[in-house]
Amino acid sequence: MTILLDVHGYTKHFTVHHLGRNIPTFSEVSFTLREGEFLLVRGQNGAGKSTLLRCLYRTYLPTSGAALYHSHLGSVDLARAADVDIALLRRHEIGFVTQFLRPRPRVSALEWVAEPLLTDGMAYNQAREFAEAMLSDFGIKRDLWGAYPSTFSGGEQQRVNVARALILPRRLLLLDEPTASLDASARAALTRRLTALKAQGVTLIGIFHYPDEIRSLVDSEIDLQSEALPDVAD
Repeated sequence: MTILLDVHGYTKHFTVHHLGRNIPTFSEVSFTLREGEFLLVRGQNGAGKSTLLRCLYRTYLPTSGAALYHSHLGSVDLARAADVDIALLRRHEIGFVTQFLRPRPRVSALEWVAEPLLTDGMAYNQAREFAEAMLSDFGIKRDLWGAYPSTFSGGEQQRVNVARALILPRRLLLLDEPTASLDASARAALTRRLTALKAQGVTLIGIFHYPDEIRSLVDSEIDLQSEALPDVAD
């Protein structure tokens, strides 16, 4: 299998200016992922699991290290790529699944879930069919498909959020606690979808509340150890 992501020495410290110090999160993280592999990220609270994913997605800039991503347009270091290149990768190759829903106002659940397919060029009727299937699979009642997700309960919002994030396959998918507010049936639907994506060659990096439920999909693990990181003075 082709190597998709090669991470070397990834380190992240946050600067707290009013304290005049840097707070470490993770240090010298290295791993290699091939196409279609699933990496599980483990660690105690505060070890930097979500921060690692956000550094790979480039919501945060890492303090040091490199993450060489082999895109369809060529290899790029996610730690140093220009913002315009990161935006292009997010649109076409790299997806991020979070437990938090941030929908636009006055957009229905069905429209919200179908939007990635429409943006990718799929015909409206076909995109709608796929969105209906995803909402149904994640247990969102048909009566709610035309309602605004901002009015849903927390669990319903996360179901819609996950359905939208997973409807369009990406080459690399980052999953930040996607099961945090899901019940057992929705978690089973998520596992089925991840199984299908992995079979299509999607590479996955994830943090999970219930890791045993996706254990059969996992190819490798890393364990971030927050207690081993010293404080770093300016």
